[in-house]
Amino acid sequence: MTFLQHQHGGPPAAPPSTLNHLLFETLDRLDRPNALQVKVDGRFAPISHRQAAECARRTALGLTALGVKRGDRVAILSENRPEWFYADWGCLTIGATDVPVYPTLPAEQVRHPLNDSGAVAVFVSNDVQAAKLAAIRAEVPGVKYVISFASPAPAGADMTFAELLAKGAALDSEERAKQWRADALAVQPNDLATLIYTSGTTGLPKGVMLTHDNIASNVRAATTVLPALDANDAALSFLPLSHIFERTNSYLMFCAGVSIAYAESFDTVPINLQEVRPTIVASVPRLYEKMYARVLENALSGSATKKRIFFWARAVADRWADEVLAGRTPGGLLALQYALAQKLVFSKLQARTGGRLRYFISGGAPLSAEINKFFFAAGLTILEGYGLTETSPVMTVNRPTRFRIGSVGLLIPGVEVAIASDGEIITRGPNVMRGYYNRPDATAEVIDADGWFHTGDIGKFDGEFLYITDRKKDIIVTAGGKNIAPQPIENHLKTNKYVSQAVMIGDKRKFPVVLLVPNWDQLEKWAGRKNIIWTARAQLLEMPTIHAKMEKELTKMCDAMGLASFERPKKFALLEHDFSIERGELTPTLKVKRRVVDQSYKAVIDRLYEGPGEA
Repeated sequence: MTFLQHQHGGPPAAPPSTLNHLLFETLDRLDRPNALQVKVDGRFAPISHRQAAECARRTALGLTALGVKRGDRVAILSENRPEWFYADWGCLTIGATDVPVYPTLPAEQVRHPLNDSGAVAVFVSNDVQAAKLAAIRAEVPGVKYVISFASPAPAGADMTFAELLAKGAALDSEERAKQWRADALAVQPNDLATLIYTSGTTGLPKGVMLTHDNIASNVRAATTVLPALDANDAALSFLPLSHIFERTNSYLMFCAGVSIAYAESFDTVPINLQEVRPTIVASVPRLYEKMYARVLENALSGSATKKRIFFWARAVADRWADEVLAGRTPGGLLALQYALAQKLVFSKLQARTGGRLRYFISGGAPLSAEINKFFFAAGLTILEGYGLTETSPVMTVNRPTRFRIGSVGLLIPGVEVAIASDGEIITRGPNVMRGYYNRPDATAEVIDADGWFHTGDIGKFDGEFLYITDRKKDIIVTAGGKNIAPQPIENHLKTNKYVSQAVMIGDKRKFPVVLLVPNWDQLEKWAGRKNIIWTARAQLLEMPTIHAKMEKELTKMCDAMGLASFERPKKFALLEHDFSIERGELTPTLKVKRRVVDQSYKAVIDRLYEGPGEA
């Protein structure tokens, strides 16, 4: 293996451990009254560490009563809620392996992880998820029990979670609690903790085998690099717990004594931010993109005076950010202007996050540097990090006192990262998965003989900071042999207020093109101001005036990036609908499945290559 660059993440990892050790270490020193919070009757109700542990223990005893044993697989098909936590810890403490399934998946996509993992039981959150099991129950013969968090048990469920807890409570005692703890601590670091089926952009999802130590080592390492967390902190949980980013983050928060409040849904996040007033929020870039778009929309829809104040404040904040990022302390007139900009403009944005935010954490996909800098300038720090399901997930993260916008940060302890001769990021460490379940062939493709996991991402080091430049498989190679990294271009285009989604196409073609989904709220307002009449959005897409408007915006964005001629999309098409999980165009973590989009819109794309075009 030839490395262009190779770095170690500081001190070696802690001795091998288990998630169960983390749980009991936490319970031995903490009993916060609001370890968890959940919305009940219109307000967030607290659940203490002890209450949570009791529910986890009774879940474990209840599962044991049903015949679930060490090594069995148990699926969880649910939105975020305390019962997800209890089901997870219940499985982990009896040595069972849980299999989280995205609640956004349709029934036909739930079948594969259940059958491939051999799940013997499934927790479901409500009647919607229970109905998915009912629809495929005959096709998942290994499933013996479907347990519903909702009461009464919906059609398709065999029992309620309350009934399972009652089974556990009937077996519970002081002596049984001691035995439960002893059995949990007997679980070994290399035992399988979870099977997470990657949402992958091609083919059937593969089950990532993560051991107890894979995740526990990641939690312990992350604890050493993030600012001290304590009972004064609160986190809002809304990314799916079926995603390893939110899963590991939740273990970290719980064990640090941070109160975890479960958002009601992704749509209620703006309201829940006001109610919970979190100090820490972890999200994928889509949240920050939407917040940024909303801020710009509010500024641009206001009066002329409001617009002038906003853009003055933004320019001041931008200069302030340049000084701070260069390691200097802004003073004099700039410091006074920035204080005024904060008061007039940015304090309102901070208030919308609840007014207590210490930092955002971003992961799961690349974050636009422009958006990151805007938030930093506004007084809201986003710590961007990097990792994959296969790495449990964190490999690198920016620190509040050491970060560079545009980078994914510094390595965490115990992790090695190298840049291979072809530019691919490879890594090894205690956080790297055991392999893909039942797929030794696929495992051998990504983990080499020296234990290096090949991420499929292209990157570089700038000093100690890692930068992701693109996905290896997403690199567009034109018919003329030119290499184009589409993600940075797409991310920049999505910062335009008239663009909701952007996907570049062009592999093995004469030149690149781009599919654009308009931000309909903005485009319809613009059409209204121009006195354009329409009855359906499809009509708007056919209008030369609309096409010219979007072409002008596309040209402006490409000019701002300073793209080389071969990188610029030569043509574009407008699509009426956003890409969706249901149509298979997005993964559950909202990554675009480029090949699916290429196939689904083949006729549209082929038309873009008809007639003349600059090669």
